[in-house]
Amino acid sequence: MTLPSAHDVALAAERRTAARLLLAHPLVTSDGPHADLFLLVRRHADWLGQRFQRVLGYRLLVDSSYARLFKAGLGARSGHRLVRSTGTPFTPHTYACLALALSVLVTAPEQMLLSQLVADIRAAAADADIELEETGRAAAKRTLVAALRQLVEWGVLVETHGHVGVIAQEAGGEALITVDRELARVIVAGPLAQSRDGADLVRRAADPGFGGPRTYVRRMLVETPVVHLDELTDAERDWLRTRQRREAHAFLELLGLETEIRAEGVALVDPEEELTDLHLPGTGTVAQAALLLVERLVERLRPPEPGHPSTGGVLVVGVAVPDGLVDELLADLVAEYGGRSNWQRGYLEDRDALREAVLDLLSRMRLLAPAGPQRAEGEGLPERYAEELPEGRQVTDVREARPGGKGWVLLAAAARYATRVTVRTAGARPHVADAQQELPL
Repeated sequence: MTLPSAHDVALAAERRTAARLLLAHPLVTSDGPHADLFLLVRRHADWLGQRFQRVLGYRLLVDSSYARLFKAGLGARSGHRLVRSTGTPFTPHTYACLALALSVLVTAPEQMLLSQLVADIRAAAADADIELEETGRAAAKRTLVAALRQLVEWGVLVETHGHVGVIAQEAGGEALITVDRELARVIVAGPLAQSRDGADLVRRAADPGFGGPRTYVRRMLVETPVVHLDELTDAERDWLRTRQRREAHAFLELLGLETEIRAEGVALVDPEEELTDLHLPGTGTVAQAALLLVERLVERLRPPEPGHPSTGGVLVVGVAVPDGLVDELLADLVAEYGGRSNWQRGYLEDRDALREAVLDLLSRMRLLAPAGPQRAEGEGLPERYAEELPEGRQVTDVREARPGGKGWVLLAAAARYATRVTVRTAGARPHVADAQQELPL
């Protein structure tokens, strides 16, 4: 076997770096935070465009000043949400402001006063019969500022003189902004012209098109922390199980991602921990509480004989979380670690807020999920989606692998997060330093 030359190794490394950058940051500009790698994307634009189209069905547009990877969605409740500078997620009102601002900016002059932009946004809202006010004028202004700051971060708006935050100041203010109309036009990746409304846009964006099961499964693997088998249709499960080893090699070569294959599903793992907007283990009150909660839920609810049906086991994708158990365990964790670990006072005083934040993180990590129908049962499939299996082919039966009904379900991937708690002493006051991840036996 001929070994690759140093040139081939360097070329592959450059392409992998550029592909990873675009996957994590689908909009890269020549003067933005990743400007040092923009030339790398331009250098390999043709190869990257072909690979993203063939592997994931994503379109890549590379211009002289920006590169835009048009990702497709995965359906309802599967998006990567935007957050404010405080870390709180965008509300529907914030997304509405963002969409309205983009609708104005695609035809805006190159430079304009901030007050004129705000007036145009409010006029567009009135034309669309959209109410922008939330609980009061101050809240509405902060919401609009959050949307405009996101556009500044993307490079659609440049604060030439002043800043967009003056909108929220009590005395008001003015600013001069520069508009990049080209960037404004490429922000939205979904098929706007064909969509009847927002829900239809989400459905159409998730349609893998001619790629069918192959493209959808690859997108799921790349864009989500873990793919459980009952989150796939029969055709998708068949495609994954017959090609998972080959796909593992392809993802390692293209993106440097390692594949972890289990009876319950498949996950791509990034050794560099760069291609994710979620981190567990992580720092902060919510991440610590979430990791400790998962460990105790697994300890309480681990099924006795999970496994693959082909080896005589019982496929268990998820187990029901009894009512009240999350509250009980969180109360224990707060009592045990809250004070000495310096958890945020707001969460210690508001257990409902802590519960909501912890469950939100764990569900986005796909370690917990609300009970309900899954894709294997036909939930959320695009219209006219191909479902045919090759004749005579059988796939893993996922019926009853996850409980139905209401409440929460602890998913199989949670067993990966066993913890070892290290208690360190800071002066005379002990505190929990971290909770380290360990693979279960």
